[in-house]
Amino acid sequence: MASAGLFPRERRTVAPGAVHVPGWLSVERQRELVAACREWARGPVPLRHTELPGGGVMSVRTVCLGWHWRPYAYVRTADDVNGARVAVFPEWLAELGRAAVAEAYGAEAAGRAYAPDAGLVNFYDGTARMGMHQDREERSGAPVVSLSIGDTCVFRFGNTQDRGRPWTDVELESGDLFVFGGPSRFAFHGVPKVYPGTAGPETGMRAGRLNLTLRETGLDDR
Repeated sequence: MASAGLFPRERRTVAPGAVHVPGWLSVERQRELVAACREWARGPVPLRHTELPGGGVMSVRTVCLGWHWRPYAYVRTADDVNGARVAVFPEWLAELGRAAVAEAYGAEAAGRAYAPDAGLVNFYDGTARMGMHQDREERSGAPVVSLSIGDTCVFRFGNTQDRGRPWTDVELESGDLFVFGGPSRFAFHGVPKVYPGTAGPETGMRAGRLNLTLRETGLDDR
């Protein structure tokens, strides 16, 4: 699914195992995801600002699927919010994740092997940011799939050692796919800037940016 711009953006391998695919989501699929995110934001565990252990509060608002993420663990019930069990991670979203991995790595086998069971939906308003961090709570080393809808952002993709340089800044637009796994699975990454008003209304987003990240936790509480 190519970008519809006059000068189409090219797919790019940002680092080994880290791939940016511009315009991967069709406008129709973006609208479907926006509608789904609005439903998930209503609960059973509503969209919330996550409180960090040191007392700080994240500027993005988050709702979780499958597993509830709280710093820094996955649990089934949101005891830090309202005690409810999180919404089910739907199979159709897992299928989308498998298609994303296959597209990013050009390998159907990699897609078939991907079994995401957790989703984090992050909503950024024009002032929200995400500091440099690693996704380390998962027991699985499977790739992380990131889908962007709405306003364009600067996505800072760093190294696996610390929050400092070297890093690469990538502009993620509405419909873009970013997958990171393999040697880049535990790279530090963040969002230092969002560009308000850069998304068209055709996706159903009135304002802000939605980021859906799909993860394979490797956890089993049965």
